[in-house]
Amino acid sequence: MENEFRELYQDIIMDHNRSPRNFHKMKEATHVLDGQNPLCGDHYTLYLKVNDDQIIEDISFYGSGCAISKASASVMSAMLKGQSIEKADQFFKLFQKIVKGEVDPAEYLDKIGKLAAFSGVSEFPIRVKCATLPWHTMHKAVHGSNEKVSTE
Repeated sequence: MENEFRELYQDIIMDHNRSPRNFHKMKEATHVLDGQNPLCGDHYTLYLKVNDDQIIEDISFYGSGCAISKASASVMSAMLKGQSIEKADQFFKLFQKIVKGEVDPAEYLDKIGKLAAFSGVSEFPIRVKCATLPWHTMHKAVHGSNEKVSTE
């Protein structure tokens, strides 16, 4: 199973880096927040449109960064569109554990899909910040923070 995740990791990172989903500025966003990783140079602005029922109607991102951060933002945006803030928080917590190697992603494969591929990041601890930057930015944005997110 480990080799399958390694292959999946490489495929997903390459695909979402070359063709990121939801990569654009959003004019009608209800939440906008910047996030950056000074060590790697990743810098993204995250845009969310959240309705009164606390559902993420739309989500996008714009900026630049390494392949891991761009792929993470892309997969996250595709996964969270249409989800509740509560569900986004659950994915946020689980993603943190996956990239830190604290849980076996195979146990959650049916719930997390492509997020399982990011378990490969745990082999490169310095890259964990790259993968989690979009997630931390999303989490702070939906919980009302206006403070720029930084991994340092």
